[in-house]
Amino acid sequence: MRKFSEFKIGDQFFSTCSISNKELDEYLSYSRVKNAFLEDRATGTQKIISGRAILSRMEGEFTRLSQIYGNQIIFIGTDGDIKWENRNTRFLKSLHTDEVLKIKFTVSGKEDIDENYGKIAIDYEGTTQDGEIVVLSKKNLYRIKKDLVK
Repeated sequence: MRKFSEFKIGDQFFSTCSISNKELDEYLSYSRVKNAFLEDRATGTQKIISGRAILSRMEGEFTRLSQIYGNQIIFIGTDGDIKWENRNTRFLKSLHTDEVLKIKFTVSGKEDIDENYGKIAIDYEGTTQDGEIVVLSKKNLYRIKKDLVK
């Protein structure tokens, strides 16, 4: 586990994951997402994964990284990217259930909040096994407890 003081802008961390049909069904049930396009269950084949389900899994993977896990950290929002008219997320390709998502997390910002907490900004990049970009999400903000100096 890295402490707030150890994070540097430009640090990168990596993970891989996939979302099964069962996990997607559980997510859609929990989130109560109602979208006819996502409900085609007749074929029993791979399904397109909703964008929020992808982002949710990416955040889950972030919190499980050995460099992160154990910190007191909480997602506090997003800041937009000026180049994207202050939006923060772009989906560039569909992802289907059971496809591998390779994730790169990059520390893109770091600042003090007060004597006990800091804020880090994390950019997410998700690609297919073949390196095609599925999603880019910039400036996902986390409050993180600092090292306490005694």
